[in-house]
Amino acid sequence: MKSQAKLSRIALALIVVLVGQLSFSQNFTAYKKELFIQEQDSLPYRILLPKNFESDKTYPLILFLHGSGERGSDNELQLKHGASFFMSDSIMAKYPAIVVFPQCKAGMSWNNVESSDAGGERALDFPNKHKPNKHLELVEGLLDNLNSAYQIDQDRIYVGGLSMGGMGTFELVNRNPRLFAAAFPICGGAHPNIARRLRRTSWWIFHGSDDKDVAPEYSVQMYEALEKKNADAKITIYEGVGHESWTNAFAEPGLMNWLFSKSK
Repeated sequence: MKSQAKLSRIALALIVVLVGQLSFSQNFTAYKKELFIQEQDSLPYRILLPKNFESDKTYPLILFLHGSGERGSDNELQLKHGASFFMSDSIMAKYPAIVVFPQCKAGMSWNNVESSDAGGERALDFPNKHKPNKHLELVEGLLDNLNSAYQIDQDRIYVGGLSMGGMGTFELVNRNPRLFAAAFPICGGAHPNIARRLRRTSWWIFHGSDDKDVAPEYSVQMYEALEKKNADAKITIYEGVGHESWTNAFAEPGLMNWLFSKSK
C-alpha cells in the first residue's frame, strides 16, 4: 500500500510538472520558435511579430537578453521574464514592434564578467576593453539575419536585458556603439571606462536597492559614468527591492513610451 501511495504521489507530481510545462509553452505560442545557425554554432530564439504584420512595412526591433537562470537549449526558458509584457494586447496595440528573445547555452554567458567572493559578498570584475564573446557574436549575426529577413527601422533598434542579460546589454552596445537607439539594462552593470562608447545610445537603468546578487552600485556607477559623457541617461532604483527588480521595471507605466520615443 505504501509503495502504491508513493507511486501515486510521483505520478501526480509528474502530471503537475507536465501540465505546467505545457501551459508555459502554450502561453507563448505567439513567439515563433526559430534557430539561427552561424558557421558551426547555433542560437535558439523566439520572435514575436506585430499583430496584423505586413511584410513590406517597417517596424522597430526590440532585442531582450535573459538572465543566467534561463540558459539552455529548449528555446522556451528565455521567455520566463518579460515575454508576457511584450505580447500583452495593450502593448502590441500601441507599440507594434518585432520582439526577439535569443537563448544563451548552459555554461555560456552574454557577458565577460568574472565574479569572486570577497568577504562573503559577491564582487564582479567587468572588462574595460572589448573581449571576444561567442554568444554575443551569435546575437550580432542574428541581428544581421533579421535585418535581411524583415523591414526593420534602422533608427529604432532597442536592446534590454536582466541580470546576466543586463550586463550583456552594456557589452552589446559597447561592441556596436552606433547600432542601438536605446537600451534598458535591469540589475546589470559594466566597467565605467566603456561609457564613452555608450554615449550615443539613450539609457534607462533599473536596479533594486537590496540586490544581493548584483550590487546596485554597479548600475549607479554606469549611470554616473554616462552622465559625465553627456549621454541621455536616467536611473531608477527601487527601494527595498532585491534582485528581481525586473518585475518593477516591466510595471513602469512609461517604459514603452520612453523606449519608442528614442530614435537615432
